[in-house]
Amino acid sequence: MRAATETKIKAETMSGSKGVQKEIDIHVGTTRWVEESDIKNLVYFQAIVKETLRLYPPGPLLVPRESLEDCYVGGYLVPRGTQLLVNAWKLHRDPRIWENPCEFGPERFLTSHGSIDVRGQQFEYVPFGSGRRQCPGISSSLQVLHLTLSRLLQGFSFSTAMNAQVDMSEGLGLITLPKATPLEVVLAPRLDHRMYQR
Repeated sequence: MRAATETKIKAETMSGSKGVQKEIDIHVGTTRWVEESDIKNLVYFQAIVKETLRLYPPGPLLVPRESLEDCYVGGYLVPRGTQLLVNAWKLHRDPRIWENPCEFGPERFLTSHGSIDVRGQQFEYVPFGSGRRQCPGISSSLQVLHLTLSRLLQGFSFSTAMNAQVDMSEGLGLITLPKATPLEVVLAPRLDHRMYQR
């Protein structure tokens, strides 16, 4: 699932990668690689990751839960023992919560939703679930995702073959939502050649 998330982040950031690369160049430079300790200073980069996880959560449906007793949700009776699924994909695109919910807008995590954390403490944003059934690998997943993606963005410029538009339409899937068409990317080194020999 991490690879699918990285692919979607790369696709969404290709058009705006110059801004992220500028942020990395300012805070890290071009003579050393991004380190884990640098991530906290890469605010726009973190907003891009959050926005990508909002639009393309690792799994569109969260781990099933079971009601412990009869209850009402939205006026509907949910009997005890009912299996419940949280549709994170729909929740993350709810127009009552998110302005222009289907548009890629990482700036929302710098302004109106700036305090939202990916760890599921606010229930409008739960890319890894929340509570006791939250993904147990969230910390290591985010660590690897942040470091891998930041180094790719630091080290390479991204484009498509013949500068074609990126098709972000989703295919079918229950566990993950793959892209409908494969993403073909052209990479060009953007650092001194010695950086790639370490």
